Amino acid sequence: MARPREFDERAALDAAVRRFWSRGYEATSVRDLAQSMGMTGASLYNAFGDKRSLYRRSLDHYVSSSFGDRVRRFENELAPYDALEGFFAEIIARSLADKERKGCMLVNSALELAPHDREFREVVVGVLGEVEAFFRRCVERGQASGTITTTQSSEDLARLLLSVLLGLRVLARSRPSRELLEGAVRPVFALLAAKQ
Repeated sequence: MARPREFDERAALDAAVRRFWSRGYEATSVRDLAQSMGMTGASLYNAFGDKRSLYRRSLDHYVSSSFGDRVRRFENELAPYDALEGFFAEIIARSLADKERKGCMLVNSALELAPHDREFREVVVGVLGEVEAFFRRCVERGQASGTITTTQSSEDLARLLLSVLLGLRVLARSRPSRELLEGAVRPVFALLAAKQ
C-alpha cells in the first residue's frame, strides 16, 4: 500500500510558482525550490519529478488559478463589454500592486523558454489561443447584442486585445505606471464601443 503524501500539494505548487515567477526558470535552483516549498530535494523529486517537470506543473497551476479563474468570473457574470473592461482593469490593478514587477509567468515563459524549447512553446501557444478565444467570444457576444462595434471582425478585435494584453504584461515589468497602462487600454475600449 502506498503511503499518503505528507504535504499540501497545492501549497507546495503555490510556493514553486512564486519562486519561478520571481526569478525565472534558469535562475531558480532545485535547492531554492525545495527551501521555498518546505521540502527536501529528494521529496521534491519524488513528488514532482525534475525541475523541468515541476516548472510545467507550476505553469499549469499558475494559468489555471490566474487566467482560468479570471475568465470564469468575468465571462459568466458580466456583459461582454464589461467582462473585457473588468479583465483589463484587474490586470492593471495587479500589475500596479506587484512591487517585485514579476509581470506574467506565462509571458515570462514565452520570453525565456519558448524560443528554444518546443514543449513550452506549445504550452504558451495553447494558452494564448485560449486567451484569444475568450476575447473573441466576448466580442462576438457584444457584437450580437449591439454593445461592441461590428466595423472590425471579431477575430481581428480579439487579436488586438491579445496584443494589448501582452504589451501590458511586458510593461508591468519595466514601466508599471498607472498612466501608461491605462493609457494603453483606453483607446482600445473607445474602438470597441459600438457607436450609438
